Amino acid sequence: MTGRFGMTGEKQRPGAAEAAVRRVRFGALPERIRLEDTVEERPATVPDPARDAYNEDEWLVRTCL
Repeated sequence: MTGRFGMTGEKQRPGAAEAAVRRVRFGALPERIRLEDTVEERPATVPDPARDAYNEDEWLVRTCL
């Protein structure tokens, strides 16, 4: 029986080559990304100036008369 386990069932330490490959692959963390770089702000729709123009008298005339 060969491989990672010996004849007695104990784990064998990985070789230097395996450790070097692992260190190259996982040895460094990726660079940090700033929070400002993860969020993009855009208006959902084009602003409509007529929608925001509220006239109290016009509403009263349309609703009550």
